[in-house]
Amino acid sequence: MKLPESQVAVLNAASATDEQTVGDLADETGLKPETVTQAAFELREEGYVAVEERTDVDYELTEEGREYVEDGLPEVRLYRAAVEAGAADSAAPMGQVIGASGLGGPAVDIALANFGRKGYGDIDSGELSADGDADAGEDPESTVLAALADGQSVDDADEATLEQLVSRNLVDRREETVRSVTLTDEGVTLLMEGVETAETVDRLTPEMLASGEWEDVEFTEYNVEADAPETRGGKTHILRQTADRVKDVLVGMGFQEMQGPHADADFWINDCLFMPQDHPARTHWDRFALDVPPIEDLPEDLVERVEDAHRKGVGRDGDGYHSPWSEDFARAIALRGHTTSLSMRYLSGHEVGELEPPQRYFSVEKVYRNDTLDPTHLLEFYQIEGWVMADDLSVRDLMGTFEEFYAQFGITDIQFKPHYNPYTEPSFELFGRHPETGELIEIGNSGMFRDEVLEPLGVDCDVMAWGLALERLLMLMYGFDDIRDVHGTMSDIELLRETEVLR
Repeated sequence: MKLPESQVAVLNAASATDEQTVGDLADETGLKPETVTQAAFELREEGYVAVEERTDVDYELTEEGREYVEDGLPEVRLYRAAVEAGAADSAAPMGQVIGASGLGGPAVDIALANFGRKGYGDIDSGELSADGDADAGEDPESTVLAALADGQSVDDADEATLEQLVSRNLVDRREETVRSVTLTDEGVTLLMEGVETAETVDRLTPEMLASGEWEDVEFTEYNVEADAPETRGGKTHILRQTADRVKDVLVGMGFQEMQGPHADADFWINDCLFMPQDHPARTHWDRFALDVPPIEDLPEDLVERVEDAHRKGVGRDGDGYHSPWSEDFARAIALRGHTTSLSMRYLSGHEVGELEPPQRYFSVEKVYRNDTLDPTHLLEFYQIEGWVMADDLSVRDLMGTFEEFYAQFGITDIQFKPHYNPYTEPSFELFGRHPETGELIEIGNSGMFRDEVLEPLGVDCDVMAWGLALERLLMLMYGFDDIRDVHGTMSDIELLRETEVLR
């Protein structure tokens, strides 16, 4: 019998008693592994060889993983610093513990995210308590990292621990399909009867057609079921897809988009919103202040009007706050805790000039808050900001806007709860029902801007405004129960690859 050269080579190299991998056969025959694989599959189809497959899993430290082998995992360092600070006996200020741990930059967020998950303690209202019975010295993830660094096998390691390290990008997980080839009885018989190499060609050329040679040659068969290399192209993140969808919906509702700085003066972020400067949300526990020079480009007349509103109030019955107010604090730079800073810039006329009602504006941008990390809170997230300026607006108009907006995403069960804001009256929070758990989730905050906000800005008509959470909209659309699955270092890569936002 005549067979292609690659098949003859594989038959002669294969054994009837010992399994040989494709790599072994490639070394013995001098053929490429992919050529051996194709020949083996073709021989299997004829019954001459058996092909067994297994998946080998290998783990390797990433650069970040190697750093943590040297320095220790951030959450372990945070726990040890907390214990040294006495947090096992009574809660200690989180900032003090973080400073003592020596952590900085992204490592702080990583430590806080994993501290509670591992049972090392709790974080609440800016204070950190440690569980004195926790054993950070036996941290399973640290143990696996150390084993990999020493070149040891981690085949016996807990699968959940390995998966967590992979999701944290501390370890790379590589899967390899290993194929082993064994001669069958039919293959042995064929070799005993004798097999010859057939001259085959793998493609039809113009020269063969012109000469007529194609009629006398034997063409190589192709295995269309053979594995092909997997190529993963780039993809827009699901949050960006959702943000783009939100923008399309709001533009369709007649809104224009606002843009502005992520780091801004506290004046635009809070003072214009009639937020007292001694409000708890304006302390270092809730805001991210930046050690940079204060902003100089503030309209002096607006600063005076805003300060006057804080000190004396607005209108005949206004009373102000009677609390400290500092222009230096107002000019200090911080990361915006909400995109309402953009609304203040636009409503004041500072950004695009004086606006005449009616007007509709929105933004879908990132904001930053010193929150406790949990399934519904992150240190940075996206806010859907919006406002409408017009005469004779009411809460009914605001509720109707939400019902129309969320209906575009298939969400119709919206509930409203009265709420207090320093800058809106009346105010209410929005809640949506999670499609999987049935739990009501807060999805936004809204209200009618108070006179103390609008009058210093020079606005003499009604303005209804809101701030909605983009990530929580995503949770209601697709049933995610933890926004860390789609945002940050704990993201589920397969989920991000497979999920598409419907347009």
